[in-house]
Amino acid sequence: MRRVALRLSTLNRGLLTPGRGLTQGLQNPEKQSVFHIHEVRDKLREIVGASTNWRDHVKAMEERKLLHSILAKSQEALPPRKMKDSYVEVLLPLGSQPELREKYLTVQNTVRFGRILEDLDSLGVLICYMHTKIHSAKMSPLSIVTALVDKIDMCKKSLSPEQDIKLSGHVSWVGKTSMEVKMQMFQLHGSEFSPVLEATFVMVARDSENKGSAFVNPLILEGPEEEALFRQGELNKGRRVAFSSMSLLKMAPSAEERMTIHEMFLNTLDQKTISFQSRVLPPNAVWMEHSKLKSLEICHPQERNIFNRIFGGFLMRKAYELGWATACNFGGSRPFVVAVDDIMFQKPVEVGSLLFLSAQVCFTQGKYMQVRVHSEVASLHNREHTTTNVFHFTFMSENEVPLVFPRTYGESMLYLDGQRHFNSTSAPATLRKE
Repeated sequence: MRRVALRLSTLNRGLLTPGRGLTQGLQNPEKQSVFHIHEVRDKLREIVGASTNWRDHVKAMEERKLLHSILAKSQEALPPRKMKDSYVEVLLPLGSQPELREKYLTVQNTVRFGRILEDLDSLGVLICYMHTKIHSAKMSPLSIVTALVDKIDMCKKSLSPEQDIKLSGHVSWVGKTSMEVKMQMFQLHGSEFSPVLEATFVMVARDSENKGSAFVNPLILEGPEEEALFRQGELNKGRRVAFSSMSLLKMAPSAEERMTIHEMFLNTLDQKTISFQSRVLPPNAVWMEHSKLKSLEICHPQERNIFNRIFGGFLMRKAYELGWATACNFGGSRPFVVAVDDIMFQKPVEVGSLLFLSAQVCFTQGKYMQVRVHSEVASLHNREHTTTNVFHFTFMSENEVPLVFPRTYGESMLYLDGQRHFNSTSAPATLRKE
């Protein structure tokens, strides 16, 4: 099993952070895009012409149809952009503006990570609109949506609700119709901002009606650091393709994985009966089927995004909070999120849908738990259920957690999938407490 403790040292190398790289290339640093956290969603509404009034959403979407004529016919028709063109900083002044804390506060006096997921999602979309900005147009003809949360790596156990937070990011790779966004989050510690997490999102551009793909501006690379970021984006794309092609929904487990499952099966056989049907748990172990928690959400208009579908950040927050509760219930102590990876937004969630979430611990090792959250929706007009997302969270408990054992073949595949995700996250062995 690959266990890497280098993530803490590499966090600072994955993004052109403030103070070097991008900001050094700005002619007028004071003119760089810096937003208050509350301004981000307002800016997005302004860019796409979305209304804050639900009753006006049909009219607003009709007006966006007129923007179809200014969509580029090819990527070559669009002006190339630099990484610094999309660089955005966002301030979350929890320390200097205490009235914001209530929304972000947990009962343990830390910051709600689910709220941070919402902010990262909004920031990622805004960064892409900065990259694709048409200076001659008041509104953007593009509908930019989150396609994938590739990974989020943490380097700190918990965040203080009494210190300011800064989020920043930029486009690091582009394809024809997609963009990779690198984001980092810092929290004020003394007189300096120290890194808290690094996130990689993949966004896709759609046409003005969000019905078909649309081209995005090509990227100009300036210097070896940006070239390395772009190459990493290419590698990330290849890794995702390879990971998908090896999915247990498509291919059988490897010989080593089959041996793992068989050994777990043998460890649960009752030695008194010598029967395949008689199963008993080893000490300090739990059947996987007993590690589940479920929830139901009604998708109200309040949680809509700028395109009048349910906000992806809201879905991530609800999935994370259920995953956290599942890890807490399973481990018996407060868990800390270590990594988030491979969240694919397969289908949009319509306003008015019933959102069913099911969380399950599918792999454990030492103090670590891999939690899988499955999301599906049902329309109010019919009873058909459709999978929209699968979320993967890695948690670390304060104490050793029980082993989780699959009982069925399907659960065995969940176990192996969880093991694969756990190995791919390179979860750090320790997280900073300060």
